[in-house]
Amino acid sequence: MLEQPFFGRRLKQLRTERGLSQAALAGDGMSTGYLSRLESGARKPTPRAVDHLAAQLGADVSVFDEEAVGDSLSQALAIAASLESDETLEALERALTADAGTDQDPPLRWQALWLVARWHRRHNRQERERALLEELVTLGERLGQPALRVRGLAQLARCLRARGEIGRAAEAAAAAHRLAREHGLAVPDVAASLLALVSVESEAGRLADARTHADELTALTADRRDTLWAEALWTGAAVRVRQGDPESAQTLLDQALAGFPSTGNLDLWTRLRVAAARLHTQKSPPELDTAERYLEQAESGLAFLGIPALEHEVISLRAELAFQDGRFADARALLDRVRGAAPQMQTTYRNRVRLDILDGRLLVVEGQEQAGLDRMRALAEEAQASANIDLAADIWRLLAETLSGTRDRA
Repeated sequence: MLEQPFFGRRLKQLRTERGLSQAALAGDGMSTGYLSRLESGARKPTPRAVDHLAAQLGADVSVFDEEAVGDSLSQALAIAASLESDETLEALERALTADAGTDQDPPLRWQALWLVARWHRRHNRQERERALLEELVTLGERLGQPALRVRGLAQLARCLRARGEIGRAAEAAAAAHRLAREHGLAVPDVAASLLALVSVESEAGRLADARTHADELTALTADRRDTLWAEALWTGAAVRVRQGDPESAQTLLDQALAGFPSTGNLDLWTRLRVAAARLHTQKSPPELDTAERYLEQAESGLAFLGIPALEHEVISLRAELAFQDGRFADARALLDRVRGAAPQMQTTYRNRVRLDILDGRLLVVEGQEQAGLDRMRALAEEAQASANIDLAADIWRLLAETLSGTRDRA
């Protein structure tokens, strides 16, 4: 006899996975009322009921075995950890779903959640990443392990920031940093909390705090030459850009570009070059040739990575370059190309706003000045309302530059 409440949870999970109603699963051999009581755990299943339900699901009765479900998760985790690919991580996510509610091995589940959330982050699937990270943070609190709590909170903060949820992101990042310091955790955990905290403070316009924590981060990782070191330099550069100090930002970013090889982490190597290209477009005057050179290097990395979200970002940046170079028709064509791909992928809040800003600026130069002004004002007000103070200021500045440039051309 299979035990409740595990059987009921597992039965409901299998039914919903297949998109079946209770009536469809019950069929002619069982009442929906009895099936409902089985799912709620109010009735124990008989062998005959188990056989009938397995047949209706098109599965073996072993799918209801609590021990087999736990084994399935551990096996899927071992495979995904040894060979991370879309196929192995999809299988791991299915095993996670099957394991939901069993409470078989919380540390094992934490590790699986971490891998699957990271996979969704690489593909910019933020909604799913957030759901997994929310569970991971809750599980870390149950386990009572400070390092696991810090890692979960730091990643949740970065995910929330990417979605534009700055208030919640700030709470998670601050909690991660506090825990890391209170418990004297290792450098990677303290650095992860600082990376999250600096990015959120920058987005919220708290640039003095962001600079203080960015300097703490670069000092903490100064003796390293790994991914953490490169990310720290990149983060410090991003803060300086927002403080209006592009030369100091370039000094830090150049260190990371020169000292971090593509063999270390091709994804980060490529993103550093995208960051460098964007930095050179933000200088006054913009250094478009240098930006173009870094974009070409980034595209060489993209050829091997195959990350749609990163390709999307590069095309978006090319559209911005075309706008700054006065090639407005090219900018519009690239923007339309990006937006054509947008329904198939999620993008970060800031990147989505960048596309909307560019659209607004193009509307102005294309003769639809009022529509462009209305678009950019709405974006600035939205950013300000969601505590993205730094982004709001950027939008107002770009609006002023666009109007000035249009009148100069006239």
